[in-house]
Amino acid sequence: MKITVNGNGLEVQDDVKHIKGLINFLELEDKPLIIEHNQQILQKEEHEKAVLESGDKVEIVHFVGGG
Repeated sequence: MKITVNGNGLEVQDDVKHIKGLINFLELEDKPLIIEHNQQILQKEEHEKAVLESGDKVEIVHFVGGG
């Protein structure tokens, strides 16, 4: 399935069906994230329910510490 993540095309396996699966696929599960799925900001508890479909647009913001 082809989706867009942060403006870049990405091909994901068919078993990546939800936002939670995408987070795991991208190895971001241990980071604090803000996820926008098709211009809708998702709460963390919605990650397992939000279904991905071909052509979806996802924006992922994660925070980097520093000083």
